[in-house]
Amino acid sequence: MTDGAPAGGRDKEWNASAYHILSEPQFAWGLRVLERVQLAGDELVLDAGCGSGRVTAAIASRLEHGVVVGCDLSENMARSAVKSLGNAPRSAVVCAELLTLPFRGVFDLIFSTATFHWIRDHDRLFTALRAALRSRGRLEAQCGGGPNLATIHGRADALAATEPFRRHFAAWEEPWLFASPEETTSRLEQAGFAAIDCWLEHAPTTFPDGEQFGAFIESVVMRPYLARLPDPTLRREFLDTIVARAAADDPAFTLDYWRLNISAATM
Repeated sequence: MTDGAPAGGRDKEWNASAYHILSEPQFAWGLRVLERVQLAGDELVLDAGCGSGRVTAAIASRLEHGVVVGCDLSENMARSAVKSLGNAPRSAVVCAELLTLPFRGVFDLIFSTATFHWIRDHDRLFTALRAALRSRGRLEAQCGGGPNLATIHGRADALAATEPFRRHFAAWEEPWLFASPEETTSRLEQAGFAAIDCWLEHAPTTFPDGEQFGAFIESVVMRPYLARLPDPTLRREFLDTIVARAAADDPAFTLDYWRLNISAATM
């Protein structure tokens, strides 16, 4: 459950211990999505983009006779998920890319939160997820969508175009895709899903002060930008500038999150 690891080999590793502590918003969203899932307790479930495993452990607690498999591209996250699951019976963690899942017709449910927006090819993604599901399987997910984080990303893009940062962003490409419900519905239909329901949910998140806001965006939201800067001094200057501008918002230190909810099933 990462807000989350980019697909492919580029920039796939995370500071899993920091994310585990800081990811309270993502954890809360994950639990809310889990509330809308009816489980008999004997399902085989894939947590696609399990992150540090906090929600994976919550899924495991609801499966008296079933199995949950956490999957994340980041090795650091996968190791953290193993620790989060501890001695939970009937659980496992794999390190794999969601576009090339090594499963065919296995799962009753694929669950995912705060991950899909980090994968730019949603056509391939939904095709891979459909292939991993059994007949009458379900997909229940949430990720960033629509105008998600438009304000802070706009500020970061503008800052990246100035000195002394400009040359480090010469080949910059956005690593995310914030799709609309309509686009997602069409892609799910093309992948072979039915009973599709997609909708946007506004979820602005305010932090109590600049220190906590800065710690969160350093490890999560600004992580791709900071990874482009080779010098710690440049990274600190970039981050501090973003935090200072967020202090002037009303309310201050607020991230304008929009969540794309996805419910679908296989025939």
